[in-house]
Amino acid sequence: MRRFDESIRFLSYPKPHISGQQRFIERLEEYLRMHSLEPRTLGVTDYDMDAPLKAIRRLMLEFNGLITVAFRRSLIVEAKIRANTDLPEIQESRMTDGWLSSPYCQIEPAMAYQLGLPVLVLREKGVIQGDCWKKALLAPICQNSPWMMKLSITWSRTSGMP
Repeated sequence: MRRFDESIRFLSYPKPHISGQQRFIERLEEYLRMHSLEPRTLGVTDYDMDAPLKAIRRLMLEFNGLITVAFRRSLIVEAKIRANTDLPEIQESRMTDGWLSSPYCQIEPAMAYQLGLPVLVLREKGVIQGDCWKKALLAPICQNSPWMMKLSITWSRTSGMP
């Protein structure tokens, strides 16, 4: 089993589009480096000409852990969940003002989990908690991490984001 305190981390995040998101990534990278954890990111520190999932898997085999930051990407103003259901035990519901992140924010943690890597998922406030984060074995790891709580508090205080 790999240890989470070794020096190489796969830091994954969608490209920031808000200055607060960019500042958060800069501070997170600085924090990791201060603790001898060198973050590596596909398309930033590492490049690959392979198909994205192949490249991600190849890089994950070199890493000792995954940190995924799920930034707000797409705003869903209004949506129907399970629209037009015709099964009696299933009910349609509505959602308003929810944010989606990149699909890779669910794909990569699932891939890392399958490889036995430690996983930390940081979700920006308002990002919908996808099924991969809700019920998967990843959820207890994310919810019980004091380090994640410290980073979340730092993020909300320094970035000015709600």
